[in-house]
Amino acid sequence: MKFSFIILIAFFTFSCAPEKIELIDLHIHLKGDLTIEEAITKSENDGIKYGIAVNCGLGFPVQTDAQIDSFRSYMQNYPQFYVGMQAEGREWLNLFSPEAIAKFDYVFTDAMTFTDAKGRRNRIWLAEETWIDDEEEFMDYLVQTATTIIGTEPIDIYVNPTYLPEQLADRYDLFWTTERMDMLINAAVKNKVAIEINNRFELPSAKFIKRAKAAGLKFTMGTNNIDKNFDGSAYTLKIIEECALTQNDFWKPEQHELATHY
Repeated sequence: MKFSFIILIAFFTFSCAPEKIELIDLHIHLKGDLTIEEAITKSENDGIKYGIAVNCGLGFPVQTDAQIDSFRSYMQNYPQFYVGMQAEGREWLNLFSPEAIAKFDYVFTDAMTFTDAKGRRNRIWLAEETWIDDEEEFMDYLVQTATTIIGTEPIDIYVNPTYLPEQLADRYDLFWTTERMDMLINAAVKNKVAIEINNRFELPSAKFIKRAKAAGLKFTMGTNNIDKNFDGSAYTLKIIEECALTQNDFWKPEQHELATHY
């Protein structure tokens, strides 16, 4: 009887143990002092698979198909990594051919660069390049821009989600209303675009994640580092626990055989 009770407890403990989720950070850049060799070491030490992404767009490191080929050739030497395209600005579709874009394992973008209704190019991570005449109108335009991007651009992941410029960031819950959240969530679900859980900016909020999960949305993990000083998956792990996420809630790309392109 005692033995049976122990077996029962062991079975109950095992069956109730939290599911181990494969951690994949698809938003890693070789920026600042982070070299490819250090990325290998950090990935192995932290037990997190990386996707190495390059910034592609007007005024960014990669602006042509030939530069895409050069980056892909370089990454051919590091098959342990996924290879991603960060599409920058809204001009990126005019710079690259569909064939070149398809050479990446995945493509992502955000709404941090856009041209507003008055023709002003906003880069909302820079206070001096963010134009806010009316805060509510700015938010409506930002959300509309995000849903348009998700609905019209050929992307797999929408990153830096719910990011707000410095002028608004301290009032996140005021500006990211339930209605605005649902507009973004519904666009992503409709177009089968995953939403990034961003470790650096700690976005989106748990409230957003719970609503998105209930709607059937898929997530990815990303950091968007600027150098080698990032702490891995702390925010994602917190969100996984708080929002009861499982492996099934996460999307991951298919890894191309790089050699087939060259």
